Amino acid sequence: MPATPAWPPQSTPRLFVATPLGLGPLRIDGPQAHYLGSVMRMKPGDPVKLFDGQSGEWLGVAASVAKRELILDVTQQLREPETVPDLWLCAAPIKKGRIDWVAEKACELGVARLVPVLTRRTVVDRLNGERLRAHMIEAAEQCGRTAVPELAEPVKLTALLRDWPAERALFFADETGGAPALGAMRGGAASAAILIGPEGGFDEDERAAIRAVPGAVAIGLGPRILRADTAAAAAVAIWMASRGDW
Repeated sequence: MPATPAWPPQSTPRLFVATPLGLGPLRIDGPQAHYLGSVMRMKPGDPVKLFDGQSGEWLGVAASVAKRELILDVTQQLREPETVPDLWLCAAPIKKGRIDWVAEKACELGVARLVPVLTRRTVVDRLNGERLRAHMIEAAEQCGRTAVPELAEPVKLTALLRDWPAERALFFADETGGAPALGAMRGGAASAAILIGPEGGFDEDERAAIRAVPGAVAIGLGPRILRADTAAAAAVAIWMASRGDW
């Protein structure tokens, strides 16, 4: 006998919805309806995987498809909410395109919270939060996450350090040198943050202020000079590996 095809198929599209999910009908309109109806060519009976960032992943089946609206029948929960490692990425904003990439990779790598940090050498002081969140949502849809990282409001470095929670470890990438990242991050507190400076790095006063935070650890990311966006992804990957997420 032929094998029963997997349901839903691996090719089933995934969609983030802001509405809390549960069993029953769900109305989809606007750009998402256009995506499912016009781009993905959904028709009644076709499946879509849904997540709301809180309750895991659900299966929706198209009940009706119109030009500007779809009605999905949410029939079952496919996955429980994921366990999110308690890691913040605190990163100085960099030029458009590169900060979008940082937001995207932060989501793909499992970060819980992205915090834009304004430093003395930060050249970008205005961020399009809606665009950054859209990049994280798209990344979550594509990489299978059921949670979307929280996007914090931009904060000055002085304020971030002043209000730093004592229970959260702080690892900062110090271009002047620090402990090898993998060894420094192994074990320790389950709640942590990685602080990445702007192009040009932190100035001397900022480095001194960061080092003055109890428990702050300067880390090195190898013998080569990394761009700020590369350093952010590398440091997050190392932390995730050190905690067993990889």
